[in-house]
Amino acid sequence: MTGRAQAGVPGVGRLHTWRAAIRIARRDAMRFKGRSLLVLAMIALPIMGVSAVDVTIRSSQLTTAETATRELGAADARISDAGHGPQPVYQEAVPGGVVPVQQNPGGKAAAKEVTVTEPDGSVAVAGEITPPVDPLVALPAGAHRLSDAFIYAPVRTRFGLLNVEIRELKAADPIAAGIAELDRGRFPAAADEMAATNGFLKSSGLHVGSQVRVRGLDRSYRIVGAYDLPSQLDAEQLNALPGAFIPPYEATRSTAERAMDPSGVPTYLVSVRGDFTWDMVKRANTLGVQVDSRAVRLHPPARADVPIYRTDFGDPVLYDSGDVRPKAVAAGVTIAGLSMLEICLLAGPAFAVGARRSRRQLGLVGANGGDRRHIRAIVLSSGLVLGAAAAVVGTLLGVVATMLLRGTLEGYVGQRFGGLTLRPTELAGVGGLAVLTGLLASVVPAVGAARQSVLASLTGRRGVRRANRFLPVAGLLLLGLGVAVVFCATMLTDSTYSAVLGAALAEAGLVMLTSAIIGAFGRLGRWLPLAPRLALRDAVRNRGRTAPAVAAVLAAVAGSVAVASYAASQAQEDRQAYVARLPHGEVAVGANGEAAGDLAQVRAAVEKNYPVTGRVDVSRVYVGGASCLKDEGLPGCGRIEMRMPPANVCPSSGPTGAHRLTVAQREALVHDWRCALRWGPSAISASDGVLVGGPAVLHALGVRDGAAEQALARGETVLFDRAYADHGSVKFTVIADVTKESQDGTEPAGAVKSLPVHLAAEEEPYGVVAVVPRRAADAAGFTTTPLGSYYTTSQMPSGAQRQALNSDVAKIGTRAEVYLERGYIGHGNLVLVALTLFAGVITIGAAGIATGLAQTDAEPDLRTLAAIGAPGQVRRTLTGFQCGVVAVMGVVLGSAAGVLPAIALRRGDQHRRWDEYRRELDEGWGAVTPPKVPLVVPWATLALLVVVVPLGAGLLAALVTRSRPDLGRRAEG
Repeated sequence: MTGRAQAGVPGVGRLHTWRAAIRIARRDAMRFKGRSLLVLAMIALPIMGVSAVDVTIRSSQLTTAETATRELGAADARISDAGHGPQPVYQEAVPGGVVPVQQNPGGKAAAKEVTVTEPDGSVAVAGEITPPVDPLVALPAGAHRLSDAFIYAPVRTRFGLLNVEIRELKAADPIAAGIAELDRGRFPAAADEMAATNGFLKSSGLHVGSQVRVRGLDRSYRIVGAYDLPSQLDAEQLNALPGAFIPPYEATRSTAERAMDPSGVPTYLVSVRGDFTWDMVKRANTLGVQVDSRAVRLHPPARADVPIYRTDFGDPVLYDSGDVRPKAVAAGVTIAGLSMLEICLLAGPAFAVGARRSRRQLGLVGANGGDRRHIRAIVLSSGLVLGAAAAVVGTLLGVVATMLLRGTLEGYVGQRFGGLTLRPTELAGVGGLAVLTGLLASVVPAVGAARQSVLASLTGRRGVRRANRFLPVAGLLLLGLGVAVVFCATMLTDSTYSAVLGAALAEAGLVMLTSAIIGAFGRLGRWLPLAPRLALRDAVRNRGRTAPAVAAVLAAVAGSVAVASYAASQAQEDRQAYVARLPHGEVAVGANGEAAGDLAQVRAAVEKNYPVTGRVDVSRVYVGGASCLKDEGLPGCGRIEMRMPPANVCPSSGPTGAHRLTVAQREALVHDWRCALRWGPSAISASDGVLVGGPAVLHALGVRDGAAEQALARGETVLFDRAYADHGSVKFTVIADVTKESQDGTEPAGAVKSLPVHLAAEEEPYGVVAVVPRRAADAAGFTTTPLGSYYTTSQMPSGAQRQALNSDVAKIGTRAEVYLERGYIGHGNLVLVALTLFAGVITIGAAGIATGLAQTDAEPDLRTLAAIGAPGQVRRTLTGFQCGVVAVMGVVLGSAAGVLPAIALRRGDQHRRWDEYRRELDEGWGAVTPPKVPLVVPWATLALLVVVVPLGAGLLAALVTRSRPDLGRRAEG
């Protein structure tokens, strides 16, 4: 077929057109390497990031076989007590729910009350304990087993005590292969040896070869190796041989503790001939044993063959997951769309300048019979070629980066990868996104180049450009619609989508208005000096490259300002909601139970390290013998409870709560003082918020009430909550035995003690409800014991002083608590800094790109200025102001646009909270009126963006610009 005949075939003609266009585009890309590399980098960098994220996520997703190996090692199954006693159970195929086959009327498995005897001979009732089942009763004949048990114990470290998991498993056994990865040293081979995870060694300050001691255990272990758990790289764990730790440690625990805490009971890894089938699992279930089988994991049985699914437990229950998957998909699509928009806005002007630089070549195409289709194809091919190159480069770099950073990524994810998993389809989709981005970025320049006449292209004239009147009008309409959606829709619904939609419409309208706004900025040039006036006029005259760069900066800054405003508003709300436990700068030491014995040492540590100026000791009231100081829940131990007069009880209290009240009555209770929220946080916890002490306690709590101090001196109790005042007295119920306390909601039985009371003007300072003078407590027959101390300080302890105290307390190895009131400490500063840096980078990058394109576009003019004797600094100054002008316009518009989404989101939060408040009232619950949601504008962030970033961008552009260009012919370009 001849060339003329081929041209007559539409498909063949288009194929030849695109082939020639791609060849021309490839040649231009190689000829103008600087511009090509710029566009390539802009498209390839996000593609590299997305590819790396895809490979990381897929590599971190383990297969069923890999998960089974990490949990079961090389064993065929793990057998364990099902927890329902020696009776048949049903279990899910994959380890999960277990229910007894026969249930009692209460729906629980058979259990019995177990009475145990403590080492000191005292009798304790451990409660209803389900008798255990030995999993070995279900061990198949000829099977090999390996016990696996764990328990938590307080281990002494370099810094103090650390409650750590100690696992008894012979990790070197072939059956356990895959559960733990040995890093260095070896696994334990003797009873006095242990191996430690790297996470434990890092936290404890110990190393391989160190000695490990457990508090309360008179023996030590030597660390002989370090290992990792593949699925928990940050786990803090010690490994010992079976029987090397738990039996001696169990001797230090009381019988009641062992009965109530099932940790330390072993499970067994089992290896059998063949597979541990589902029928074998069901036979083990008849003995009360639960089985986790590798074969069942890999080949689950049909749902009809799993008996548990025919019980009530197996009925499908629908939970409101909050549409996590749709929201995740929507977030991903939004991020991808915004990234493509940013790239298109930044790369579009580069293609436009490239088309203008090649306009003579495009004119020759038209002069030799080419029409607009051919010119469009040539410019679009530039985007296609660079997009394809960016796809290949970005994808390869993403894979290579993941391979090189695998160890770091595994540490970030928290688990080892199963392998480097590459999904060709997904990576091809990511690469296709790069090609699509390149094409989209070149669409507008292609259309503009095709509209140029052949004569204008050959002569280098740009012709008369008419402003687009449609875009400003459409942008203004979209801006108004978006603002209306934000302020109207958020009043009617709490949907985040409506708020985001309105903000997106407003921002899109502002982007469409960018060109017109740049024109308005141009009118400011008359009041500016020469260099900035020339830069501003150049930006206004060449809106084709200025507007996209400004829009890119606008979008980036608007997003950053929106998130920063939301974060600052949330931080302000958290600051308002913060409830202090002490006056600012004060310290409290509290100790209950066994920790009370360490109180003297902790006080000495505080006085040694902190600038204390005063100390006030407080006590608490307890009921029972000396054993009750360690555990008030034991039989024979009691407590005291303040009695509230019936007239002061909130109407919504009681077994039925507020359900018996109408909605109007429940809403009225919101403002009833009897239903006000009580029991604020306290630095020293005491039963019912009652402390025993003198007038100095009031000073420590920041209470300046002379009448209250005089009342304490007279022996009267100072009460801060008027709800407990009962005609000039406060009544306490003394419950002699908490194990016999009423559980039906009625008043507990016990002796009632009445103490004279003085009602303080201030209510519940820092969680303290009442202060009882010691002589009043003694007169009432109360037994007191030291509880803690309050300290006043001359100044806020420094970070070094806090660390020194923490070190000393850790060396004591106590559970006593030391609290320093530092006030509200925000955690959003890092977010604001990160967002500011991100917006700054985007701003400098976009402004730099626009400046570089402006220089390329105006190179002939700059050469003419140099030829006629213009100083070298003119070029630098003009470049700096060109960059600064773009940055200023984008930042100002973006800052204004970014506040709107924050307003939308905060209004949505307020609406959502009021809906929750009304729903709680309708459902019969008491509710608290939601506070007003604050909206805070981060002025510091805006100042950095509006002032510092444009100034830095301009100075940077001026510094990297050469003073003298290479002279050339005026007609070049």
